[in-house]
Order: sequence, then C-alpha cells, then structure tokens
Amino acid sequence: MNLACNLERSALFLGHNLAVWDAGRGYDYAELDRLAGLAGAGLKKLGIRPGDKVALCAPNSVDWLAFYFGALKAGAVAVTLSHLLSPRELELLLAHARPRALFTTGQRRAELSASQARQDLPWIICPEGDLDFNALLQKAAAPLAALERDPQDPACVLYTGGTTGAPKGVVLSHENAVSAVLNVAHHERSTHEDRALCFLPFNHVFGQMHIMNATVASGGGLVLLPGFDLERVLGVIAEQKVTKLYAVPTVYVRLLQVPDLKAGLAQVRYCFSAAASMAREVVLQWRQLTGLDIHEAYGMTETASLVTYNHYHRHKAGSVGTPAGSVEVCIQDAAGNSLPAGQEGEICVRGRNVMQGYLDNPQATAEALKGGWLHSGDVGYLDEEGYLFIVDRLKDLIISGGENVYPREVEEVLYQRAEVAECSVIGLPDAEYGERVTAYLVLKPGAELDPAGLKAFCRERLASFKSPKEFVAVASLPTSPAGKILKRELRRSVTQK
Repeated sequence: MNLACNLERSALFLGHNLAVWDAGRGYDYAELDRLAGLAGAGLKKLGIRPGDKVALCAPNSVDWLAFYFGALKAGAVAVTLSHLLSPRELELLLAHARPRALFTTGQRRAELSASQARQDLPWIICPEGDLDFNALLQKAAAPLAALERDPQDPACVLYTGGTTGAPKGVVLSHENAVSAVLNVAHHERSTHEDRALCFLPFNHVFGQMHIMNATVASGGGLVLLPGFDLERVLGVIAEQKVTKLYAVPTVYVRLLQVPDLKAGLAQVRYCFSAAASMAREVVLQWRQLTGLDIHEAYGMTETASLVTYNHYHRHKAGSVGTPAGSVEVCIQDAAGNSLPAGQEGEICVRGRNVMQGYLDNPQATAEALKGGWLHSGDVGYLDEEGYLFIVDRLKDLIISGGENVYPREVEEVLYQRAEVAECSVIGLPDAEYGERVTAYLVLKPGAELDPAGLKAFCRERLASFKSPKEFVAVASLPTSPAGKILKRELRRSVTQK
C-alpha cells in the first residue's frame, strides 16, 4: 500500500484530465505523475531511503504536490510544515522531526543557513539552495513508480495547530491516509468532472487530506490559490468552472456579505466547511441566499480528517453528521463509560483512520489512545438518529460562578443578531465570578455595538450565568492559517494589555 498509488491510478485512467491549475497553468494527471516520479527518483539519488523523513515548508504549488508525491513514491515520510512559521518555530520542528531533506523557499533557506537545524539537514531543495526543484528532477534517469509499503508504515507527519498547547507531530500511516481520503471521496460523491478550489494550506489536514488527496483519488481537478482573497476567489470560481467550494466558517461569513452571491458562485454544486464548527444561523443564511447546503464533517489531524459527515439526503443544520464508513464514535464520561443518546461527554473515536501516535511522544500517545479509543478533547452528544453535535472544546469551557458555560452555545445565540458577522466567547479572570463570560464581536459594515440590546437578547435565550457580562467590538479575530479562531491567542492578547 502506498498513498501515492492514488495519483498513479488517476494518471492511468484519467491521464489527460486536469489535475492541477496553478498560477495560470493547467497540468494533467499524466504530467503531475511524471513530475512526482522524477522527484521520487531524484530523492533516491540523494540517498533518501524508505522510512527517511523529508520535510516541506512552502506555499501550495504544483511543485509542492510533485515533491510530496515523489517523497511518498520513494517510501519516505512527508513532514508537512506551515510556511508561515516563524524562524524559531521552524527550527524547533525541524529539530524534532529530523528530516534528511527540506523542500522550501529561498527566504527559509537563508534563515536556516546558520542554525543548528541546518547543520543536521543534508539537503535543502529551493531556489539558490543545495539544488533547486528542477535540478532535483534532472537527477532522475526515469520516473520512479511508488514503492510498496506496509499499510502501517508512516506516510506523513502533520503537526497539530497548537491552539491548545505546543504542536505535536501526528504520525499517519498509509492505511490511515488512504482509508480517510477514500472515505471523503465516497461521501462527497467526488468525480473526475469536479474542480475543487483550494486556498487552504497543504500542511494542514483539511487541505492535505480532505481537499488535495481526496480530489487526486477521485481524479478531479485542484484549482490552487495562494490564500483567500475575496475578489480573486470569486473570479477563479467563474473562470475555472469550480464545482466544489472548500472553506472555513470565517470565509463563509465574509462571502455572505457579497451582493448577488448565488450568481457569483456560478457552477458550484457543493460547499463544505471545516476547521471549526459552523454556527447554525450561518448555515441557514447560506441556504436561503444560495440554495446550497454547507456540508460539515467532524475530524482532526489525529484522524486524517473525516470522522463524521453531514449528508446529502438528511442534512441536519447544526450537526456534523453521522460516523463515516467504518469509523466508530462514542460519547464517554470522565470515567470512560459510554453515555446514551442526548447526554454530553467527550467525543471518542476509533477506526482505520486513527493515527499511529505522536512522533517521539509515547506519553501523549498513551493518553490520547487510552482504552483503545482516540480521546478528542471535544464535548458533544449523539442524538437518537446517531447525528453528532459538537458542544465545545473541553479546554474552552468557562466556569463562571461555579457554573459551566460552553462558549459555542453562547456564540450560536449571538450569530442570530443581524449586526454580528463573527464572534468569539471566552472566559476572562474575574474576582467575583472566577471567570466572566466575555463576547468579542466583528460587526457587519455600518453596524454599531449595542451592549444593552445584546445583553437583553442573550438573557431571553440563555440562563443568566451564560449571558456575556461584557461585549467588545473588534476589527478582526485572531485565526490560524487554516481559519480556526484562536481563543487562546484572543485570551492572551486581552490579558497582556
């Protein structure tokens, strides 16, 4: 088994189909597979052997894809890192992963030239590096076919976003990745006629597994953009006849402000949101304006993406769907007992998609996989029909006056207000309550903050201890590169003032 075989199969059956559109040029599957094969052969010439780690730290591009699949073909383990890391963060992760080669940019190469990480890194592939990408390809006498790997052999290492602490390297096997991406392609009914827009980073599990690998497995086309730019996104959707829109809640909130949104989406047939739970009100507004559902799933880096999926035929707004394929989900209490439908507890997962563990971190691995289940750290419940509803992160729980407050419940109420574009609710230190519930709001253009009106609105719909004590208008909320609102960063920025 080799994850790269998905690319080879698409090249065999759909060689002339668009694989990637990048920077104004299209590449078909035959060409992308040839480039990946040459990259794999070039890495082999550099002495990269099966099981060796190679890292990627660069923006999305066709070269990134070719290097990634080339590394997999050679039997190497692809360590995917955010190109937005600070130099110090990059050094720390390279020192932790210990790759034997790095695909990156010229700027990164300059930053690493004098570091300890550079001394332990034999090869840097980038412009003005040890060799550039074209020179790597030229080392190959012929394209390399994917080497056979054991299903349990590591395929890639993805670092968690660090929204609740220091990043950890999640080790995903070929079986983990293959089972997850085929699950995505099946549930989304992906076909070779689809064109999927991707402006989210490939280092993240959503961009890498759910969008990129699942699209490659189904023979569809990837339309790449370096990031989210509203005008550019709408232009490319029309120009490249995009059929599948992948985004995160903050992006959908911004798109809702676009006049004549339905016409702007042109041929889009499918919308999907990830990274954070979508407010039910946003889903309903989107359906009203576009006639399209925003499909959601529940997943995480540790599950190679998909755990549950909110379906075509029985889509439930506010839910993240039912367990996907052979994946199992249960709700457990603090003692590890399974809870019945309707009761809230920790979401636990098991299946072929669940990670091998955390890189060189046996203690964290044992804690996460205790009892044979992956413990997510998320609070949720299953309804009588098996649909999963996310309540909140355990670590985001606010304890105010001895009462438990889940921020997402409060945020769902705030999204019902016409003036609220985005919001995030956190607990701040308070001498009387321990923590006071505080709402940070991004208002829609022309709207004004009305604390008294907001407080009255919340108290009509929430218990008094759940209602925010304070409302703060901000221009924007801190987000990760994948678009997830970073409550930890918001809390830190407030407490440091």
